[in-house]
Amino acid sequence: MMKKPVVPSLLSSARAIGLRAWQTGPLFRKVFLAAVDSVQEVLRAEVQKGNAKVVADFLVDKAAPAVKALLLERMTIRLLARLGLRGALASNVVGWILPFVLEKAVQLVLKTEAAAKLQQHPSVANVRRTLDELKNRLRRAVAPDYGSGAQEVDRYLTELPAANSPVPQPNAKH
Repeated sequence: MMKKPVVPSLLSSARAIGLRAWQTGPLFRKVFLAAVDSVQEVLRAEVQKGNAKVVADFLVDKAAPAVKALLLERMTIRLLARLGLRGALASNVVGWILPFVLEKAVQLVLKTEAAAKLQQHPSVANVRRTLDELKNRLRRAVAPDYGSGAQEVDRYLTELPAANSPVPQPNAKH
C-alpha cells in the first residue's frame, strides 16, 4: 500500500482554496513557528511547575507513556488555540506539524552534551521496572511457590542434622 506524500497533497489543497505556491510558504512557516512556540511553552510551563525531570525524560525519550500522552495533549491543545483553526483542518494540520517539530526538537537536544547527562540518570519507567523486579524477587524469596498452595512444615526443620555433623550416605562404596 503506497502512502501519498504530504506536501503535494497540501499544495493541491492550497490550490483548491485559491492559494498559489508562493503564498503557501509563509503559511507553512507560520504554522511551524506556532508549533515550535507551543512546544516550548508547554515544556517551560512544566519546568516552572517543578517537573524538570519529567521534561528531561520526555526529551531523551525515557518518559512513561502516560507522561508522553499528557504532554502531547497539552502541546496539541496549545497549538490548536494558537492556530485558530477548527474541525478536521485543524486536527490534520496539527497531526502533521507537531510530530515533525518534536522530532526536530529531540534531534537538537540529543546533539547537545546535556542529553548525555540526562540519559545517564534513571527514568521513571526504569525505576518502576526495577521496583517491580525487586518485588517479584522478594515474593519468590519469602514464598518460593507463590500461588501453588505449598506450605512449609515447621516440625521437620528441627529434625534436620546440624551443619557440622557428617551426613550418612547410602550406598557409599569404600
